[in-house]
Amino acid sequence: MACGNGNCHSHDMYLPELAIGAPAPEFKAEVYHNGSIGQHVSLSDYRGKWTLLFFYPLDFTFVCPTELYELADHREDFEKLNCQILGVSVDSVHSHMNWAKADEKIAKLGFPLVSDLTKDISLKYNVLHPEGMSLRGVFFIDPDGVLQSYTVNNLNVGRNAKELLRTLKALQTGELCPASWDHGKDTLGKA
Repeated sequence: MACGNGNCHSHDMYLPELAIGAPAPEFKAEVYHNGSIGQHVSLSDYRGKWTLLFFYPLDFTFVCPTELYELADHREDFEKLNCQILGVSVDSVHSHMNWAKADEKIAKLGFPLVSDLTKDISLKYNVLHPEGMSLRGVFFIDPDGVLQSYTVNNLNVGRNAKELLRTLKALQTGELCPASWDHGKDTLGKA
């Protein structure tokens, strides 16, 4: 990675190349899930399934819970499409647990909240904000562990779960999908 602007960081040279069609960066981390902490997950645990890796800035904030609530409302729709949602922030699992204790909707998400306390996962996925939290990144990883789509928003703009669901459905067709395509509409044929 070039550092011509004088804003180099020591970790810049180690950032992996994120590329559509390439293997998604592997990770292993502790999670909060369904009221408990201590379990570790890795990306490879979800081989054979689609994975929606969903980065958000921080627990106990304003926009983040709206996104997580909406994902929870559509969790079963993602599961029917063989897709596991993983929420990731730089918070500890204890913060995730305390957030769930303070907010019953967070307690009932039904998908794991990954702790990226070391910020290694955010670095691997190139979503680490200079102030230390994660940007709003969404990564679709196919059942073979290959990155198929990603988008990254700045801190102030939340994502739409219905659009994420539409994107997953389009990716799963393996066909050419025009703008505003949705399930049940005609595709343009094989990719």
